[in-house]
Amino acid sequence: MNKQYDKVRIGMAMSGWPFPENDPTQLGDYVTEMENLDLDSLWFTDRIVSESFTLEPIVAMSYVSAVTEKLKFGTSVIALPLRNPTILAKEIATLDFISNGRSLPAVGLGPETENDYEACGSDKKSRVGRTEEAVEIMRLLWSGNNITYKGDHFTLSNVSIEPKPVQKELPPIWFGGRSEPAINRTARIGDGWLVSYATAEEVSASIPKIKERAITFGNHIEDDHYGALISFCFADTRSEGESLAKNYNIVRREDVDIKDVTAFGPPDVLINLLDDYIEAGATKFTLRSACPPEMTFEQMRLLGQHIVPRYHNG
Repeated sequence: MNKQYDKVRIGMAMSGWPFPENDPTQLGDYVTEMENLDLDSLWFTDRIVSESFTLEPIVAMSYVSAVTEKLKFGTSVIALPLRNPTILAKEIATLDFISNGRSLPAVGLGPETENDYEACGSDKKSRVGRTEEAVEIMRLLWSGNNITYKGDHFTLSNVSIEPKPVQKELPPIWFGGRSEPAINRTARIGDGWLVSYATAEEVSASIPKIKERAITFGNHIEDDHYGALISFCFADTRSEGESLAKNYNIVRREDVDIKDVTAFGPPDVLINLLDDYIEAGATKFTLRSACPPEMTFEQMRLLGQHIVPRYHNG
């Protein structure tokens, strides 16, 4: 394998229900084919309160675990302050156990809308504190027994959970976000950084910051635990790809050129963009197909045909 790519892994992100019919067997067929094409992982977005058809990620990952053998799965990202950390720790530990260590939780601060927090018995103003306490609690419960903890938001008295995760270093908790507070949070308590729709230049500037600050905080993040989420849509030309993706692209940035954070067009467009991110220091990628539902399977197959062999096999 080309040494430049020896740590690179290509996975996919799934937001909403990207299939043309509300038939659950389509998800099983999709992940089975992903595994056969040597895609690394599938990442689920998290939106509890929504009129859109959106799967609850822990339940969805349990299903994926049952119908695959090697495909990893993660959250990109789970809204941590909307959940009880003891229950979530138990769910992720169980998932890690039954999947033989394939769970990859990435966490975030949750949505911007107030009613999400109210509906889940939380509140937006405390989301940073709840998130940071939850991460600490989950790691404690995964690594020991009879845990007693007193925080501003959560209290545990002599609490244990079983089974424990099977991953030797515990399920790695990755953070998202490209703001300075998000970068600091990753450096202080994160195991990795998975950023959405940041440019390669922003990734190049942020990774050294995280590494330097992690040392200051006494935290260690592996060099290959930096990644990016990118939307793509394969087509014969860039303009055709942009046209197909127009109604399915969820990038909400007006301060950057869309070509710097998405790959619409022939496979070379995506290859060139990925290489820019790799040069910037990222090695883990979650690629989201921004296409009409009837093209979802075809886009995944093209990714497996044109992109995965280059990065997984050198």
